[in-house]
Amino acid sequence: MSAEAANPGAPLRKRGRARIDLRRLGRVALLGPVSRDRLPDAIGHVAEAHRAHCPDADLTVLSRAYVLAESSHRGQMRKSGEPYITHPLAVTLILAELGAGTTTLTASLLHDTVEDTEVTLDQVREEFGDEVCYLVDGVTKLEKVDYGAAAEPETFRKMLVATGNDVRVMSIKLADRLHNMRTLGVMRPEKQARIAKVTRDVLIPLAERLGVQALKTELEDLVFAILHPEEYERTRALISAWEDAQDPLTEIADSVRSTLREAGISAEVLIRPRHFVSVHRVRGKRGEMRGTDFGRLLVLVGEDADCYAVLGELHTCFTPVISEFKDFIAAPKFNLYQSLHTAVVGPEGAVAEVLIRTHRMHKVAEAGVVALGNPYAQDATTAAHQTESSDGERADPTRPGWLSRLLDWQESATDSDTFWATLRADLAQDREITVFRTDGGTLGLPAGASCVDAAYAQYGDEAHGCIGARVNGRLATLGTALNDGDTVQLLLAQDASSGPSPEWLDHARTPAARIAITAWLDAHPECVQGPHRGRPDAPRPPAQPAEDAPRPHARPAEGAPNSRAGAAGRAPTVAVGAPGAPVRLAGCCTPVPPDGITGFTVRGGAVTVHREECPAVARMREVGRTAVEARWNDPDGWSGTADYRVTLVAESFGRPRLLADLTEAIATAEAAIVSATVEPPSEQRVRHTYTLQLPDAAGLPGLMRAMRDVPGVYDVSRAQQPTATR
Repeated sequence: MSAEAANPGAPLRKRGRARIDLRRLGRVALLGPVSRDRLPDAIGHVAEAHRAHCPDADLTVLSRAYVLAESSHRGQMRKSGEPYITHPLAVTLILAELGAGTTTLTASLLHDTVEDTEVTLDQVREEFGDEVCYLVDGVTKLEKVDYGAAAEPETFRKMLVATGNDVRVMSIKLADRLHNMRTLGVMRPEKQARIAKVTRDVLIPLAERLGVQALKTELEDLVFAILHPEEYERTRALISAWEDAQDPLTEIADSVRSTLREAGISAEVLIRPRHFVSVHRVRGKRGEMRGTDFGRLLVLVGEDADCYAVLGELHTCFTPVISEFKDFIAAPKFNLYQSLHTAVVGPEGAVAEVLIRTHRMHKVAEAGVVALGNPYAQDATTAAHQTESSDGERADPTRPGWLSRLLDWQESATDSDTFWATLRADLAQDREITVFRTDGGTLGLPAGASCVDAAYAQYGDEAHGCIGARVNGRLATLGTALNDGDTVQLLLAQDASSGPSPEWLDHARTPAARIAITAWLDAHPECVQGPHRGRPDAPRPPAQPAEDAPRPHARPAEGAPNSRAGAAGRAPTVAVGAPGAPVRLAGCCTPVPPDGITGFTVRGGAVTVHREECPAVARMREVGRTAVEARWNDPDGWSGTADYRVTLVAESFGRPRLLADLTEAIATAEAAIVSATVEPPSEQRVRHTYTLQLPDAAGLPGLMRAMRDVPGVYDVSRAQQPTATR
């Protein structure tokens, strides 16, 4: 454990702190319990570390826990030859250095007693209370997680359920694994490799997500040494050479101190060495290492506002590398991490990375959830609020967002193997993005997540009815990949029978989305048949018009009948500035009163009348065609008396029963469908073209509004299809 983890204000050392002499602790442990009025010498280091974080802590309970643990484990030995009690002592010391609370340390001392001795949970509860008993029970359930391939998925699932109910359970497990990794040298190489791989694939990503960087970085280095010994030795040689050379970061750190002192900002400026794996990654990315690549500057201040004051001074007095700036204070990472990241150019062009944070942010950055103490403790302000969720489980206000989501989707996993596979895929995601909801909330998603993932993250199973999204105010398909900082608005259908399409699985990146979609499809097998899987009522491929009706004609004489009029009424007529010329309404834009219209003479001397905004009008004017004046005869006189045709285009997101709902809206407006064409879905969007006959010109705006109100329809417009110039 690094010195900075135990005390954020302490100067950083290039070399790690000396390890505790476990053999000496073992000899002390064998002396047996001591008198009740004195703390056992064997946990003196634990007491010292705990008092550094909690000066007023009552150590009596730790003394009693040690006495029970030592007497229970007496006679048991580790494979290294040390008394077994040295293991819970070392695990407890790790947690004490991270700032864990007294309850967590008590449970850590007892974490193996129920599993490996005659001590029962009832005894632990009677002696130390429900809280310690709860933690010990949770850790006991994790003991077989790493061994036995068949049992691993289900055991790990139980582990995460226990962790979700109280993150302190996982804190103890991670410290337990760290000490085991430190003492792994006594095992056979093949067993070392097996344990190291499980640590790499599961526990290190979990430590990252719980924000326990101090544990994560040391675990990474230990795994690196076991699985990649040659690369480890090369990296160690590089670090040793750097430690023996003059550190260029020292000069930059002095300049930063002077700058902040002159600005009147109280701050500590420390050099934070990179750990082995971090150096290895930088070397792989940059090739030849520079002197400033072996560490970063850490600036610690008292208040959040001071962080931005420091940033302003650095960017004013040094040349900043703007591409390196990140603000994790305004938008904290999913594991509670907060800090400002930047880089500045120092003397002789040396580039130094700088981390700026408060002392509390630093403590949380190193210790994560361990530094948060008891998340269930209530003070006078919060005592009036319930700390239990609706299902009776304790609600942890400090639980990271990822862990909250994990608890939700693990309940929906169909089996342990599915849960295990999706969990490992999720743990492999090493970067998370933050997207904003239109109601002001945020969603934390893995990099590469789509609108499908956002829908299930925000709405859970209600996302089955999602029909589209707006990303940064623009319509987008559900498969659209989201970027950090995007604003997303999910559009839900009101039809309770709506369900996801199997194609959604191609876009889902989160376990929550994949498990929920798979569960729905398994429960609705009829929706995965045929070419339109998942859309039982999806629009079919393009249908041919019911009948290619002749183009509508109107003679110029006022009151002349139109060939398309039915017996129920008469069609509107048009007067044009070409006496005696046959007149017909253009089929590309289907003009109706009171549209603004204009005409053009075509072959045979007929005049075709278009809406003024029709693309064909602009095109014919561009080629020099002369427009013919046109106007409606008695434009206010057809309401309720004239039948006319109009072509509307409806654009929508695909969903079940969409076609039925649209045709119902059209029928309700007393419009008759002359022909309809539905294009094949493209990127979950569907385009419908309807030629309709309406009895009332005034009803057109209402019809278009009714069609727009159909769930899934995002636009209805008059057709403006290009036609050939004749």
